[in-house]
Amino acid sequence: MTDIRKVTVLGTGVLGAQIAFQTAYSGFDVTAYDINEAALEKARKRFAGLVETYTKEVPGAAGGKAEATLSRLSLSADLAEAVADADLVIEAIPEVLSLKQETYAKLGEFAPQKTIFATNSSTLLPSAMKDSTGRPDRFLALHFANSIWKFNTAEVMGTADTDPAVFDTLVEFAGEIGMVPIPVRKEKAGYVLNSLLVPLLNAAAELAAGGYAEPHDVDRVWRIATGAPMGPFQIYDIIGLTTPYNILSHGNEHHQKLAAWLKENYIDKGKLGIATGEGFYTYKG
Repeated sequence: MTDIRKVTVLGTGVLGAQIAFQTAYSGFDVTAYDINEAALEKARKRFAGLVETYTKEVPGAAGGKAEATLSRLSLSADLAEAVADADLVIEAIPEVLSLKQETYAKLGEFAPQKTIFATNSSTLLPSAMKDSTGRPDRFLALHFANSIWKFNTAEVMGTADTDPAVFDTLVEFAGEIGMVPIPVRKEKAGYVLNSLLVPLLNAAAELAAGGYAEPHDVDRVWRIATGAPMGPFQIYDIIGLTTPYNILSHGNEHHQKLAAWLKENYIDKGKLGIATGEGFYTYKG
């Protein structure tokens, strides 16, 4: 059993809220941080929705266990307060390197020396952020898949500076919160999951943006031909279009064109995925 007891999650978007809830559900005291009260109000709604989801879908969560999770969850818009006594900080803020670097610089000042920092970044290398932390030996990546109560992998990836004992602690912690730890032995952008997933999503976007096939037909051929339960555009809607947009907009010229297509045809129209009721598909409330 690790010495981790108090966990702070930075960012209460779709995945950040899931990480915070799953960690609290597993018995840890969790503080969920976001930048203002409006963001925290959205987080409260996400947590309430997760209570319902866990009650319906997670074995053993009915009968009050899912509701009890909320008693171990606190919310804060004060970063210094949120990390003051944290054993572990899991960062799940937008995929913008400069924003993450600025956040880690503040974290390094506010958090006690004992605190381990972990990024949930989907595509950025932890080595690009390590110097900002002020503690590169206690910094690494801990990456979760969306819908973590079902798709419960947790990829653990350090840098050349990460203390092996810290790496092992995070592998053990992942198991303590009900995840299947996937140690990634060398630093790799995208880890294992997104090294496979991102090229699929980009290829799908190319087909639709280029006018070759409609999104629902791209999904249909993928499901039928591979036996996969979902197509790439269904996955886009689950992830939410904002994260793929942020990744693409910081890529090469071709990726930026795909980002512009997403923005013009979907994001600017409020079609962000399941969370807003419409993305590539329309969802009932």
